[in-house]
Amino acid sequence: MADILDSTIYDTPEHAQLREQIARFIAREVEPHASAWEEAGCVPREVLRKMGDAGLFGLMYEPDYGGAGADAMTNLVFAEALSQSTFGGFIITALVHTDMASPHLHHAGTPQQKARYLPGVIRGDTITAVGISEPGAGSDVAGLRTTARLETGSDGEHWVLNGTKMFITNGVHANLYFIAARTGSARHAVSMFIVEKGTPGFTVGRALKKTGWLSSDTAELILDNVRIPAENLLGERDRGFQAVMKNFQTERIALAAMAVGHATQALRMTLDYVRQRQAFGATLFDKQTVRQRLAMLDAKTRAARQYLYHCAWLVTQQRDVVQDVSLLKALTGELVNEVLQTCQQFHGGMGYMRETPIERLWRDARVLAIGGGATEVMLDEAAKRYG
Repeated sequence: MADILDSTIYDTPEHAQLREQIARFIAREVEPHASAWEEAGCVPREVLRKMGDAGLFGLMYEPDYGGAGADAMTNLVFAEALSQSTFGGFIITALVHTDMASPHLHHAGTPQQKARYLPGVIRGDTITAVGISEPGAGSDVAGLRTTARLETGSDGEHWVLNGTKMFITNGVHANLYFIAARTGSARHAVSMFIVEKGTPGFTVGRALKKTGWLSSDTAELILDNVRIPAENLLGERDRGFQAVMKNFQTERIALAAMAVGHATQALRMTLDYVRQRQAFGATLFDKQTVRQRLAMLDAKTRAARQYLYHCAWLVTQQRDVVQDVSLLKALTGELVNEVLQTCQQFHGGMGYMRETPIERLWRDARVLAIGGGATEVMLDEAAKRYG
């Protein structure tokens, strides 16, 4: 059976050390406690600070701010190793911070913005969220309706933001938000802004209840005449759409790693279970249809993992990865649901019981074909790039 810790041709000794470090952290700090986090609806911030103290929140960021200056391959190893956890809500809380929100600051921030915010982000003192999705605009970033208007007053220039953001992971408890808003009439005239928690007019409309990822806090955000200094523009004005599209590749690789991790864990658990479970005078593993089905799913998962690493390698080579990453996201989002449905089925009634890892993984896997780019959107993105 495929093992998430199996080496790849891309591995270095440092990658092995990182995997071992994260495995120890998960075993000590996450798995024994995370059932309570599911009930509470969030990951305790002290756990995230421990991850920052361990150097896990700044792998790709500049050493000047406390980061490690590592590459996309190391970042993938981090995401995949983190996905050894059976608690998807914990995983996505961390990955939104490292791979989906704070990269906007890393890629587009001015030296002054980075100096102000990145050290806290890397330490885990400042947890980040990214506000792109809206009630009527998810994957269609150009369709968002939140607006930002530049005004000049006696106290200088300020941006005034108005709108609503929906399905925002870390939205309830984040300290720092990167918000996409329309700044012009052209379809792609979108800009990114830095908004701190507690800014007047910026509120959590409501915490959202989800089917899975129960230990991640998810929110609707309201921006009601939110005034922020002109220098809180992140990157170039009207170029936020391009920034979001660029960062989507990092995000989707991380989500694909999460899918492969869930599939690998489910197959491992199910293999152990069917070897022990007796039915009609033999173990389930003695049934040809059961073991062959698991073998086929293992083959698909191993193949998906190799594609995952290839895509990360392409990033390190500065190649255009939009088509490959779109295909990867579609493939892994569907595969993890196929794997989890089968593995849950082979667990029988126990697979439908709350608080069992296989049931939790089944719930958490569903969103991986939706969030970060639904399967249909990803396939269309790839198809439009065929020559």
